[in-house]
Amino acid sequence: MARIGTHDGKFHTDEVLACFFLRSLEQYKNAPVIRSRNPEVLETCDIVVDVGGVYDPKKLKFDHHQREFNETMKSLGTLDFDTKLSSAGLVYNHFGREVIASLLKLDSTQSPVIDVLYAKMYENFVHAVDAIDNGIEQFDGPPRYKLSSTLNSRVGNLNPAWNQEDANPETQFDKAMKVVGREFTEQLSYLFHSFLPARQLVLDAIENREKNHISGKIVVFANGSCPWKEHLLEIEAEQKLQDKGLTYAVFGDKGGSWRVQAIPVDANSTFENRAPLPEAWRGFRDEKLSDIVGVPDCVFVHISGFIGGHKTREGAIQMAEKALILLGLWSPRA
Repeated sequence: MARIGTHDGKFHTDEVLACFFLRSLEQYKNAPVIRSRNPEVLETCDIVVDVGGVYDPKKLKFDHHQREFNETMKSLGTLDFDTKLSSAGLVYNHFGREVIASLLKLDSTQSPVIDVLYAKMYENFVHAVDAIDNGIEQFDGPPRYKLSSTLNSRVGNLNPAWNQEDANPETQFDKAMKVVGREFTEQLSYLFHSFLPARQLVLDAIENREKNHISGKIVVFANGSCPWKEHLLEIEAEQKLQDKGLTYAVFGDKGGSWRVQAIPVDANSTFENRAPLPEAWRGFRDEKLSDIVGVPDCVFVHISGFIGGHKTREGAIQMAEKALILLGLWSPRA
């Protein structure tokens, strides 16, 4: 039976996550985790993480504490992240695609789906573990408030307090693996079952944008509840569409009406966007707004201009078209 080696004593999120990754794979699924700093004990293990002073993937040794170690996902040619890796990042770098395929019960690690999930799970989950373990602060200066519950704290709290006896360290380490495993798996499941289908809807909308409006600047989504901002900006960058001038998104809401929203400058922005709806429309509603816009059945335009509403899909597209013309971003004679 294969054996996984890591250090004993206080455990940290990085080696706990690294061991979870390995235990997710067929070749290590029943492997006991041997926790020791004794070189002779570690030599009996088939793979060693976060201890031993050696990084050598050919020998299945994944420590990052040695003075000369400076590997990142970027330096290893994997992803464009410059953060120094912990044992979690090292194991993810070499086994992450297999881990994802195994957890999702997919047949192959070689597919665009795996590539997207591999990159997103590093960005959204593993990257923070690497950064925290290497002492990299998330922001400069003192924090404005305290976060009492994070993945790191949930793992750390499973270690005994300074005045408690470590009666059953292996049981606590197993509990920690279950904590990180559950959170990693839940986030991966969300990406696979919700994030990726949304990405496909956004990709389809971008590809069909000229069918919905001749300008090609209005992106119309078939499913109004689809989260689109992050996907649109990523796909735009991947396909080098920045010069196409994507300006407005049109989508339905749960009440049956439609929205026209200015595309934001980044995925986390709401009010800072590429082209707010015209100032003359802002803060008006219903008939008054319809008279100003020149399109019947308008519903509202937010006072900031980031979003407006119409009773129909076609009307929302008309609002977007009128905005493009008024702002000098498109002409029907162009």
